[in-house]
Amino acid sequence: MRSLYIRVFLLTIAVMILSGLLGFLASNIYYHEKLKPYNDGKLTGIAEQMKQYLETASVDMELYLQNVGALGYQIYLTDGQGDERFYGRAFREHDLDGQAPNLVLHGTLYHGVANFPVKPFVTGFFDNRSSNTVGFLVHAHNRDYALFMRPDVILQFGELRIFFALIGLLSVAISIIFFLFSTRYLVRPITRLSEATKLIAKGNYNLPLSTQRRDEIGQLSEHFRTMSRELERVDQARQQFVSNVSHEIQSPLTSIQGFAKVLAERELPKEEREHYASIIENESRHLSLLSKQLLLLSSLEQGQEVLQMKKFSLRGQIRQAVQVLQWQLEEKELLLKISVPDTIQLDGDEVLLMQVWMNLLSNAVNYIPKGRNIDIFAEQSHSHCKIYFQDTGNGIAAEHIPFLFDRFYRVDRARERSSGRTGLGLAIVKKVVQLHGGNIEATSSTEGTLFTVTLPQL
Repeated sequence: MRSLYIRVFLLTIAVMILSGLLGFLASNIYYHEKLKPYNDGKLTGIAEQMKQYLETASVDMELYLQNVGALGYQIYLTDGQGDERFYGRAFREHDLDGQAPNLVLHGTLYHGVANFPVKPFVTGFFDNRSSNTVGFLVHAHNRDYALFMRPDVILQFGELRIFFALIGLLSVAISIIFFLFSTRYLVRPITRLSEATKLIAKGNYNLPLSTQRRDEIGQLSEHFRTMSRELERVDQARQQFVSNVSHEIQSPLTSIQGFAKVLAERELPKEEREHYASIIENESRHLSLLSKQLLLLSSLEQGQEVLQMKKFSLRGQIRQAVQVLQWQLEEKELLLKISVPDTIQLDGDEVLLMQVWMNLLSNAVNYIPKGRNIDIFAEQSHSHCKIYFQDTGNGIAAEHIPFLFDRFYRVDRARERSSGRTGLGLAIVKKVVQLHGGNIEATSSTEGTLFTVTLPQL
C-alpha cells in the first residue's frame, strides 16, 4: 500500500509533467497561429534583400552564400537542371517537393514556413528540413536559380537553448528535492493524526497533538482534539450510565430479595408482613418504571421511536396533564395558574409531548415546598412556540443547572431512593423535544425555577 507521502509526491511529479506537456502544446498552438506567419514574412523580407544583392553584377554569389550560411542560415540552391548546392549546416531531412524548384524558377515564391503542417509535438520553428524554408528566384551570372533558405536555429540560438534547457532541468530537479521535504512537512501531522486514532481505539484520549499551526491541518488537529475530548466525555458518561443502571437495579433487587427472605422464613405479625409486602411492591413498581423509561430513552436515542405527527391543542393537553396530578396539587396546597391561549396548535407526537408536560409539572410538584405557586404559560410566533413552566420554589444551585438533563442526575441526592424517581425524566424530556426540532432550557434563582420549551411551528 502506498503511503500518503508517496502519493502526494507522485501526484506532484505528475502535475509537473502534465503542466509541462500542456504548456508545450499551448506554445506550439501559439506558434502555428501567430508566430509562423510572422516568421514567414520576416524570412521573405530577408530573401528580397538577398535577391537584390545577388543580382548585382559584381557580387561573387558563391562566396556570399557561404558567408550567409556561416552567419546562421541553411541554404539550398538549384538551377533545376542538376546543379544543387548547400550552404551552412546540412538539413536534417531533404524532403522538398520535386515541383517546388520549377515553380520558383517560374517566378513563384515558395512559403514552406507558412505552410508547415500543424503537428501537436513538432514545432516548425526548430524543424530544419528543406521543406520548411522560403524559396525565391535569383538571376545571377546570366542564369536563373531557385534559392531556398531558413534560419539555422542551432547556430543562432544554440548557446541560448542550452542555457534555458539547463535552467529548466535544474528548476525541475531542485523543485523535486524541495517537494520531497515539503511533502514530508505536509504529511507529518496527518501521520500523527493516524497514530492518534490508534491511541483512541485503545481508550487513550490524551492526545499529543500540536495545534500551533493556523492552516487547515491545524484546524483539523484542533477539531480532532475536540472530538477526542467529546469521546472521552461520552465514554465516561457510558461508564457512569452503566454504573447508575447497575445501582438503580441492584438496590431494589436487594430490598426485594431481603424482605422476601424474611417473609418466607419467619412468622410475622400481620402489620409487619403487610409493611414488608408494601416495600416489595414499591420496589417492584420502581423497577418497572425504571425499565420502561430505559427502553423509551434507548429507543428515542437510536431513532426507533417514529414520531406520530398530528395537530392538537396545547391548552387541552396541558389541562389533561394537570388532571392526572390534581390530587398531588391539592395535597401540597399548590396554586396552579395556566395562561395558554386556546389558539395555540402544535404539530407533534401527542403521546411523547404529553410525557414532556407530565415530567416538567411532576418535577415542580415534587420539589417545591407546600403552599407555593406553579405558572404554565405559552406564547406563539410565526416560526416557533414557547412553553414556560415556572415555580416559586427555593431554586436550584447554579452548579447543578448544566447537568439537569443528564441521565440519573438528581439535585437532591439524599432523596434519590425515597422519592421513588428514576432520574431519567428530564433526559427523556430533552430527547423528545430535540426529536421535534426544538430545545429546552432551565434557569433558576432563589425565587424559583423556570423551564422553557421551544418548539418549531411546522
